[in-house]
Amino acid sequence: MRYKSPMIFVALIMVLAISVAGCAGERPLESISESRFLLDTLCTITVYADNAKELISESFELIRRYEGLFSITIEGSDIWRINNAGGMPTAVSPETVELLMLGLEYGRLSDGLFDITVGRLSRLWGFGSAPVVPSRPDIARAMETVDFRQVLIDGNNVMLSNPEAWIDLGGIAKGFILDRLASFLIQRGATGAVIELGGDIAVLGERPGGGPWRIGIRQPFGAGAQLIGVIETTEAAVITSGTYERKFEEDGARYHHILDPTTGMPAISDVVSVTVVAESAAVGDALTSIIILLGSERAGALLSQVPGIVGAVLVLEGGEILKIGDISFSWGGDGPATPQ
Repeated sequence: MRYKSPMIFVALIMVLAISVAGCAGERPLESISESRFLLDTLCTITVYADNAKELISESFELIRRYEGLFSITIEGSDIWRINNAGGMPTAVSPETVELLMLGLEYGRLSDGLFDITVGRLSRLWGFGSAPVVPSRPDIARAMETVDFRQVLIDGNNVMLSNPEAWIDLGGIAKGFILDRLASFLIQRGATGAVIELGGDIAVLGERPGGGPWRIGIRQPFGAGAQLIGVIETTEAAVITSGTYERKFEEDGARYHHILDPTTGMPAISDVVSVTVVAESAAVGDALTSIIILLGSERAGALLSQVPGIVGAVLVLEGGEILKIGDISFSWGGDGPATPQ
């Protein structure tokens, strides 16, 4: 189903009903919310539970722990040690092995469009620090190190068959961490929660007053909180990625952070933004990048191959909105968002 809109871009999604009761006169469920800057983004956790303060504190400690395992830049992390091992086997945590295996699975599914060995290439472009357009020879040298098939795993030992290669899990790590946080909160008895790690969101339980959570897809450059549309869901991950997120301009040309491992350049696609609703945030995280690389024509076929996918909303280059699957999405119009 397609909707025509003058709006071209989509910004980070936002939860519309974190503290709104479902019916008039109904007392909202007690909750605690806290934000911290981790994973190179703003992380916000809202928990509904008797021990909400304790659960939020422990959740942020989990995020910090996983960042210390998966970061490409933190010295001593599992990924840093693999990248600096000169091709020798490196013992890592079970969580790192699990995440690497998932990344390799989506490398195979996408025929290499999703490739966790883009570390040399992503560092060359400098996204997250000082972005710059690399020279063609530098891009060519970096691309010689990109091939997910060179990641070899034996138990908890990981090695790179090309010692010059670098792993970068930035395209899937936040989703994996979201899944772990959601499982932790469920096990600890939270009756409801909203976890937002940048543009990646997981919701647990029902919103205060009952019913599904309403998550707005917001246009980035509009006034206030103007929406393109609203997704309704419970017990799911809602993952958004787009070419607007990390970008820069040089000599009049715009460059974004989603790199095509076949060219070494930012992806060229008719998809500006994609929001995937899935049972697994890690899966949704990987799929958003793959869809931007594939383009809208092949997005439906890809999503149909993956279990646990509810659906997706794509915003195309001309402002057109494409809805795929059984996702509950309602057109938001041009007015400001009103929590309901």
